[in-house]
Amino acid sequence: MNKKNNVIKGLSFLTVLFVITLSSSCVSNKKIAYFQDIQSVNQAKLENAAAFTEPTIQPDDILSINIFTLNPQSGAIINQAALTPTLGSNTNTSLATQSTGFLVDKNGEIELSLIGKLKVAGLTTYQARELIREKSSEVYKQPNVQLRFANFKVSILGEVNAPSAYTLPNEKVTILDALSLAGDLTIYGKRENILIIRDNNGKKEFARLDLNSSDIFNSPFYYLKQNDVVYVEPNKRKVSASNSAQIQTIGVIASVISVIVLAISSFK
Repeated sequence: MNKKNNVIKGLSFLTVLFVITLSSSCVSNKKIAYFQDIQSVNQAKLENAAAFTEPTIQPDDILSINIFTLNPQSGAIINQAALTPTLGSNTNTSLATQSTGFLVDKNGEIELSLIGKLKVAGLTTYQARELIREKSSEVYKQPNVQLRFANFKVSILGEVNAPSAYTLPNEKVTILDALSLAGDLTIYGKRENILIIRDNNGKKEFARLDLNSSDIFNSPFYYLKQNDVVYVEPNKRKVSASNSAQIQTIGVIASVISVIVLAISSFK
């Protein structure tokens, strides 16, 4: 009889342990909700919200430049000279896609046919476009210039659903836009400590953003720059989830064994 009671006690202990393990793997809503300090949209005030500043051109950027003139053949001479290949990806596939553009060299210059070398590093795309229009007007009559980044890329790593390097069609990109492209954070992403790595004229800059707080809108890193890296580190529950899976398996096996032992004992 005592033996049977010991088996029952052991089975009860394993059951309690199994329930506790399951409970520990649950994630609180407070850990995954964004902007928790905003109680009401109507009451939210962002007096010091970060203003968007246009990114400036840096060495190794690739620029898509098209010059349209009254003589289409003349413009084609410049436009066809953009033969620099660049690799990127989109939101649907990780396969590399090829585009063309003018590479900004280490001196911050690009070279255009019939115009020569122009220093564009440190300029916004608007300023570079005006510079090219001014210089090309010496060669062409009433040129119209289109210019944009061909490789405006951000890399998103860590605990997101679709980590990858994303080439974006425009320059005004926020951290929220980037995370949306990556399918949002997983439940194991540490939302209060998002790391942004930025290359600013050859120097690395780092920032930590808290998605749980509306202060993120005030950060100068709220708007991303080309070649920024966003890293979402795993929270403690990521490790706990890995361990709990093993514990659950062991608990199930132990429970089965206990039931078998209990059944055998009841026939004695």
